[in-house]
Amino acid sequence: MRVALVAPPFIPVPPRRYGGTELFLAHLARGLQRAGHEPVLYTNGDSTQQCEKRWLYPHMQWPLPGEVHGNLSDLNHASWACKDALRDCDILHLNNAPGLSLSRLVPLPVVYTLHHPYLKDLSGYYNSFPGVWFVAISKDQASRERMARISVAHHGIDAGEYRMGEGPRDYLLFLGRIAPMKGVHHAIEVARRTGIPLKIAGEIQPLYQKYWEEQIRPQVDGSHIQYVGEADHTTKVELLAGARALLVPIEWDEPFGLVMVEAMACGAPVLGFPRGSVPEIVCSGVSGEICAGVDDMAAKAISISISPQSCRDYVERNFSIERMTAAYLQVYNAALEEQGKTLSANLKRAS
Repeated sequence: MRVALVAPPFIPVPPRRYGGTELFLAHLARGLQRAGHEPVLYTNGDSTQQCEKRWLYPHMQWPLPGEVHGNLSDLNHASWACKDALRDCDILHLNNAPGLSLSRLVPLPVVYTLHHPYLKDLSGYYNSFPGVWFVAISKDQASRERMARISVAHHGIDAGEYRMGEGPRDYLLFLGRIAPMKGVHHAIEVARRTGIPLKIAGEIQPLYQKYWEEQIRPQVDGSHIQYVGEADHTTKVELLAGARALLVPIEWDEPFGLVMVEAMACGAPVLGFPRGSVPEIVCSGVSGEICAGVDDMAAKAISISISPQSCRDYVERNFSIERMTAAYLQVYNAALEEQGKTLSANLKRAS
């Protein structure tokens, strides 16, 4: 099976730093290859994923210079990719919303992964395409949608790309975008209440520069509270492998949160608020703890005694690339089977 994986054109696959969708696509492409299929990745020319790659834009465009530029580039890329995939692909798997508008014109079965949180207007847009096979990345995300065809496939990772540290785990870690809904301010408060140092790693996006300048940077003292910058894969693994726990004090219904799985693969338990997908990714007492608030998170950061091996074993059982790929292949096969039935019915009517 040849699967057209259409990524947004802005960030390389795999990402050099920030890029959850792009990391997911890197893992899925690898999983499809291992299962004997042929992914065709539509991305940008800076991508290094080891599979067949095609691009319209030769270089990454991140951060975006402007909203209009981003929307038009995304639509241009998607329309080109959809047309090109007709040449030799069996399935069109979209990962950018503008591409959906073209699904009416494409005779291939179309699969779409939901990477965004629930928004009323966005969901209304999704419901305009009843022929598309939608895939949610968590049960929580799926429960908020009303599309006729929607299944769930958790993200998976290759645990071999992550290692457990052998040294002391003597600091807490926040790893993610520096944004209010991610709860960086809560992570700092947990560190202050526990006396355990906190390392903060993540991208400071222009949209949240004021949040960084007014609420976060004044509390970064370089010793108890450290900001270490944006982390590439190597730095991320190093940070996770030495962390006592990853803090996920989110204030929004995050659809998945791949960093939680990455933390567990490095032996770091996850302490998270019960929002979005956190309760279905974190297994209390096995791979982390669900925390009722800052006070509870602080108490559990002090008392947590979950072994690194328990965290890693949990990931290998539940969040492997193979498990994720199998879920997508089930969707692909169902879409192809339905297309075959439709073509057969049309031929009968024509005769």
